[in-house]
Amino acid sequence: MGLINQTNAQYYTGTQVLPVSTAYPAPYNFTFNIPLSLGSNINIWTPPLPTTSPPDYTETNFFLETSPTVNGPWTIYDGVDPNTSAGSNGSVGPTGIGGAFDLNNNIITFKYPYQSPPQNYSVDPTWFIRVRLKELNYNNYAYVTLNDIINNFKVGYVGNGKLIPKVERTDILFHAKRGLQEFTYDTLKSIKSQELTVPPSLSVIIPQDYVNYVQCSWIDSSGVKHIIYPTRLTINPGETPVQDSNGIPIQDTDGKNLTTQSPTEEQWATAPNPNLQLLQEQNYYGNIYPYFNSWYGQRYGLDPETSQINGWFTINEREGKFSFSSDLAEKLIVLEYISDGLAYDEDTRIPKLAEEALYMHIAYSILAGRAGQPEYVVQRFKKDRRAALRNAKIRLSNIKVEEIIEVMRGKSKWIKH
Repeated sequence: MGLINQTNAQYYTGTQVLPVSTAYPAPYNFTFNIPLSLGSNINIWTPPLPTTSPPDYTETNFFLETSPTVNGPWTIYDGVDPNTSAGSNGSVGPTGIGGAFDLNNNIITFKYPYQSPPQNYSVDPTWFIRVRLKELNYNNYAYVTLNDIINNFKVGYVGNGKLIPKVERTDILFHAKRGLQEFTYDTLKSIKSQELTVPPSLSVIIPQDYVNYVQCSWIDSSGVKHIIYPTRLTINPGETPVQDSNGIPIQDTDGKNLTTQSPTEEQWATAPNPNLQLLQEQNYYGNIYPYFNSWYGQRYGLDPETSQINGWFTINEREGKFSFSSDLAEKLIVLEYISDGLAYDEDTRIPKLAEEALYMHIAYSILAGRAGQPEYVVQRFKKDRRAALRNAKIRLSNIKVEEIIEVMRGKSKWIKH
């Protein structure tokens, strides 16, 4: 049996059409690779009252639609009784109320929540229903979910006659998540990015799932990126206590130090041009800034750390922000960073090229933590884990010989004097 259970329509257009059934009950099973969600309405979706209001699909990740024909036209389902309301879409719920529906494991069941006993279909049995995803999810075949990893590990590595005869699912989940975190830092394709504009305050908030930065760049009018480098020219103080005339920090009524805005950050932010400002000050104070000593460029060559015009950034750990030099104000930037792969449900996907490495990590972690386990078995799985992780890194590096050749062709040019 193949692993793909989505139709072409589901993958390319995010839609699936089913005929309305008269069977009781009438569950409609939608086979998308992503779970359908009602948002805060955990199980039951009820149309808004009064029924003349637009249907409330704001928190769902899909639209439910109905049509008298398989090819449309499609109308968003609102549960209005077609016998009493003009412009209805095929529902046959109670007058003025319409039918709600239940959603569980991608199975939709229509209900009449205001009648007893509940009736389980509320769309004209000659019509068709369609689920249309709000956001399409391409390229999901390249990944396997964390839940599948756990289930597959139990099938392949746990049981009678195997090295791990018994293990709790929670133990597998713990080691799988820890392995996913470690792999995310240096093995998996874990780079995320945000496109932001530097405000007049010269600071942008660190992303919610941020672990470490990869690269920061500003974008010019042609869409070309220019790398922004971190700087050692200034610093973001970790604490900025208020002091009295004797230099002693002042406390509030709870005994905590009062804090103030950092003068260091204010002076750096108000400098109209950091390069020009530092050059003027080093001339005034007698070449005390080695970064901008004019003799350095003539005698020893330029310092790459400072001989660029793309601006600088610092990480303000105190405020949880990226701070930029004043010449980057109002510029469009792209912040690339890594997360740990566990912040959101959609993050917990493992590339199939690294699947075996995660199995080996889980097996080694479980065996290494067990009392009385022979050491040679632990060492064997340690080696297997290392080898599988190395293979995963090579596979995910996505090295293409043709691309390397194309780049290296430019390195063979003769430089004429």
